[in-house]
Amino acid sequence: MKRWSVIIVIAILIAVGAAFLACSPGYVLRAAWEEARILARRRPIADILNDPNVDLETRAKLELVVQARSFAGRDLKLDVGDSYTSFSQVRRDTLALVLSASPVDRLAAHTWWFPIVGRVPYKGFFSLEAAEKERRKLEEKHFDTYLRPTSAFSTLGWLPDPLLSTVLEQDSVGLVETVIHEVTHNTLFLSGQVKFNESFANFVGSLGAIEFFCGRSRDEALCELAQKRWHDRQRLSAFLDELWKDLQALYAEGLPLDSLLPRRQAVLAEAAAHFQRDYAPTMRTTGFARFDATRLNNASLIARHLYYHRLPLFQAVYAESGSLTEAIGEVAAAVRQAEDPWRAVELLIEKATAP
Repeated sequence: MKRWSVIIVIAILIAVGAAFLACSPGYVLRAAWEEARILARRRPIADILNDPNVDLETRAKLELVVQARSFAGRDLKLDVGDSYTSFSQVRRDTLALVLSASPVDRLAAHTWWFPIVGRVPYKGFFSLEAAEKERRKLEEKHFDTYLRPTSAFSTLGWLPDPLLSTVLEQDSVGLVETVIHEVTHNTLFLSGQVKFNESFANFVGSLGAIEFFCGRSRDEALCELAQKRWHDRQRLSAFLDELWKDLQALYAEGLPLDSLLPRRQAVLAEAAAHFQRDYAPTMRTTGFARFDATRLNNASLIARHLYYHRLPLFQAVYAESGSLTEAIGEVAAAVRQAEDPWRAVELLIEKATAP
């Protein structure tokens, strides 16, 4: 009862604050209420694993989470903190819908303002009807939009986020990748560098899963799957970076919309054909081979680019360092005080490969 009362007070304070600001108090109260329900259902993972009534599949996946978390801290020297020490059951398959948007004439994320956290480049919805209504309003104002489901959302450190049951729907490789990805943020998180933070965590999560399944927890099938997914992520990264440069060059011409939109459509159509012709046949997993490049627009490209920018650059550091743990340490040391973290990583490789 005490846990509920604290959470409800937090929700009310957030909603009251929003009532005096530029954000709907109804929307914020709904978000706070949903988070309150999640937090109220938290149970320590250790207690769940000692419960004989827990089904075997849930038990096996929670045990994998514990093992992955231990591996991340012990072997990769990541700061695991209190991440994934509790579990919350969500009573639906999709936790929320996330809407992103961008003007049609530039690669710039549309942002929404919220109390406490400020401006963020997405908005979550718990109703498809509400999400579609917001989406239509933006498209009428010449914005590209991208609406997608999510299995989790974060309070950005304001509240202790548990592992959600929706995350457990992933396969074993995906689950380990997610655990290591998220605790990577505890170890290295650069203010104002979202794209670097997420792409670096994507690299660490992917390589971490390879080392987990190919090393002491040797599982031939899962080892191979983790390796194939990392190969495919690097290929998708190369494709998205290439398209990003092409669109940036087009938008830099400053064309009026009536001239720009046909040109843009031609660039996107050629990119989709390029993916099918040159990238899809090289993919080693079905999911990446079936990537639908015809659905890309500014908003969906921005959302994906956050996680897939220059992944081969991190692979090059890993190849030179000899181990993931060393690569993580070298990158972290190089970028913490750097104005441009990407250039700092480039310098790491230049130094390592210099004659």
